[in-house]
Amino acid sequence: MSSELSSVVEAHLADVPDFPVEGVVFKDITPLLQDPGAFRRVIEGIADRYRGAVDVVAGIESRGFIFGAALAYELGVGLALIRKQGKLPRETHSMSYDLEYGSATIEVHRDAFTEGQRVLLIDDVLATGGTAASAATLVETCGASVAGISFILELSFLGGRAALGDRPTWSLHTV
Repeated sequence: MSSELSSVVEAHLADVPDFPVEGVVFKDITPLLQDPGAFRRVIEGIADRYRGAVDVVAGIESRGFIFGAALAYELGVGLALIRKQGKLPRETHSMSYDLEYGSATIEVHRDAFTEGQRVLLIDDVLATGGTAASAATLVETCGASVAGISFILELSFLGGRAALGDRPTWSLHTV
């Protein structure tokens, strides 16, 4: 199944040269979202891996919301949102982390998870790992456990997997 899902993702990536800055080749996953059969196969494939092993899906802003909502629906579990600072209306836990140039902060509602819940984190791309590692720390701060972290695409040359430590991590396609 993993090689099939990798092929589906690979066939639905578009390379965008010089975005967001000159010299960068952006890997655009929107063609995957535009193909209903491919999108369904990806969601079903991820769900098959985690079915019965998670209590809630947490989507990381912003494309993680797209995959997270569909995945939570498929698994029959709830969806929590991990957002950029200042976007959630109630009390939050927050976590700051360094970016290549500067820093960022993400937040989750304090009541997003309950003690002992098994959480699947989902995002579109694993790059440097800072956002996902911070999201995992937020889950753990709430007393829940990270049952898995899943990505549609991993940019292995950026070494992001190392930032996630020993947390179970799965990427459908790696470049």
